[in-house]
Amino acid sequence: MTAPSDLADRLGLPPGARAIILNADDFGMCHAANTAIMDLLTSGSIDSSTVMVPCSWSPEALAFAASRTDLDIGVHLVLTSEWARYRWRPLTGTATTLVDDAGFFPTDVLSVERNAADDDVAAELAAQVQAALDAGVDVTHLDNHMGSVYGLVTGRGFLQPVFELAARHGLPFRLPRSMDGVGEDSALQSQLDAAATAADASGVEIIDRLWSHPFELLREGTPDEETYAQTRDGFIALLRAVPAGVTEIYLHPMVDDDELRAAVDFSATKRGYELRLLKDPAVRQAIDDEGLVRIGWRDLRDLQRGRDLQRGDAR
Repeated sequence: MTAPSDLADRLGLPPGARAIILNADDFGMCHAANTAIMDLLTSGSIDSSTVMVPCSWSPEALAFAASRTDLDIGVHLVLTSEWARYRWRPLTGTATTLVDDAGFFPTDVLSVERNAADDDVAAELAAQVQAALDAGVDVTHLDNHMGSVYGLVTGRGFLQPVFELAARHGLPFRLPRSMDGVGEDSALQSQLDAAATAADASGVEIIDRLWSHPFELLREGTPDEETYAQTRDGFIALLRAVPAGVTEIYLHPMVDDDELRAAVDFSATKRGYELRLLKDPAVRQAIDDEGLVRIGWRDLRDLQRGRDLQRGDAR
């Protein structure tokens, strides 16, 4: 296991602290997502969430975020639109390299890496953050939908404009320093090392590691389909494995209803399971038993902005 960075120490956490951020992605994607995430944020069952600003239900999510500036809510930077029946478009319009033949964001990351122009990406991501700020959201952090800015498929990523955007607004970004717990790929770790160096040079705070569990419901549609109990037990095992340092654990909780099933092509059941497990007393007990320290992205933002102010940057 890779030694953690000094982030936990700089956050003022005890030596050896195992800190987690429970984040809900895809706020604003649909009403089913909003209903789940607003409940989880309000009840303290998650630590943060990020809004998909280009999506049709983002106005509801942004209005909630603007009304609850005490909560940690960021922007889920979007360059893809993955579902067959429910699609979304760039805020900067369709006369760019960011759309497919139908005028929507492409369904896959490969198309983004191959076809998107750097300037178009930078303009679109800046527009998404500005739209959240204009709606009155006290944006706490940035992350990315489907990993479309990381260069994971072809090696051509868009992290530099992301770091510039994050630095300009004094926001941390969800980038892990280590692949601990998600695989052993030396080439990808080298890519992460270079990205972390660039983030540090830009003054953007990043985390030690980024974890989740399988997005899809395992063996969906078969007699052996993953049960809720298996999902819960797997998630608890993941929590018990969290090492020292700062780890974000991200999920996609949603209400499993007719709207969600009309929007997504698969795994509506898994989305409902994730909502259920984040409120499950057994999960909360595991967090307590393991002594995990729950923090939020606002803590990293405060650290980043405090460091910026020490360098003489006014905000």
